[in-house]
Amino acid sequence: MKFVFIIQGEGRGHLTQALALRRKLADQGHSVEAVLVGRSKARTIPAFFTEKIGTPLYSFESPNFLPTARNKQANLWKSISYNLLRLPVYGKSMLHIRRIIREKQPDVVINFYELLTGFTYFFFRPAPAMVCIAHQYLFLHPDFEFPKAGPVSLGLLKFFTRMTAWGATKKLALSFVKMPEVPNRNLFVVPPLLRQEVMDSEPVRGHYLLGYLLNSGFSEEVIAWQKAHPEVNLQIFWDKKGEPEEKKVNPNLFFHQINDRKFLDYMKGASAYATTAGFESVCEAMYLNKPILMVPTHVEQECNAYDAMRAGAGIVSSSFELDQLVSLAGKETDNSKFRFWAKQADWLILREFREDLLQTEKPVVRLTNLLTRTIYRLGKRLSI
Repeated sequence: MKFVFIIQGEGRGHLTQALALRRKLADQGHSVEAVLVGRSKARTIPAFFTEKIGTPLYSFESPNFLPTARNKQANLWKSISYNLLRLPVYGKSMLHIRRIIREKQPDVVINFYELLTGFTYFFFRPAPAMVCIAHQYLFLHPDFEFPKAGPVSLGLLKFFTRMTAWGATKKLALSFVKMPEVPNRNLFVVPPLLRQEVMDSEPVRGHYLLGYLLNSGFSEEVIAWQKAHPEVNLQIFWDKKGEPEEKKVNPNLFFHQINDRKFLDYMKGASAYATTAGFESVCEAMYLNKPILMVPTHVEQECNAYDAMRAGAGIVSSSFELDQLVSLAGKETDNSKFRFWAKQADWLILREFREDLLQTEKPVVRLTNLLTRTIYRLGKRLSI
């Protein structure tokens, strides 16, 4: 079978999931004809991904969360306003996605939680089946437990998640634990998509703390905490533009640009891990039995962190005050149930791409004449 990947490019999680799935599909004799990555002006596609994906790579401008002025928490309403103003740009991106799908003619499009993929299928109804895969589809599961959060934020999160999957044949929800399938919603729960390098790794207990910051503004908290605890060695990963591959603040504090191999090497030897609660790196830390401190930056990560805490991953905090993590670093963790679940990913995920299971009729999306005329007029104005 032939596949096209479309990936939401914020952070590293969806990118590493795509690398893992591409390898699994290739091992079964399938091919990935193209990879499209949604990007924003604030972030670049990490070099580790461009070097390893091994297939034609295209990028397009995509909606994203805007951080607050200090580049920490996401600003929800500012993000909504900003992205509404950029609808013409996103219309051009949708036409770009449609054109690549037409050129490559895949059997299946795999959507890693990219909103514009759902919009493309809503407006243009491409012929290939679309399969969506991400932890976020677990938010649509009737048994998923949400943290205490504002009903508006949770409602918008679930609506956003549904929009990414408009027109999908099925949704694969990556989960920390096994949960029942929901066939009437085309929702199937599967293990995390961990890279083989992670699953082959042998962890050791080192003498440093590892961190990953989605928003670089949190570096101020990390630097302030480490100044008060200069004896603690911290190795922190980020994707801040304009910074070198490795930035030495002092002999016990280093900031590193995102690099999957380097990150895994540090993860294997860390005594504990602090993160902004992205699903993928939490799974990697759990698989390697590392205690975790999770500091969510927006409501989606609050859900990730709460779900991970319930699965025994670690603790949740509102800031990178690392005293709690230091106390966790000396404790043994046992994630054997999670490891057993994660090792079943190959056959549980790959079975969902059998041709006979992809013949389910896709949800019919009926467009009004007004919407149809609007999108085609937009295309003409953009000269696409």
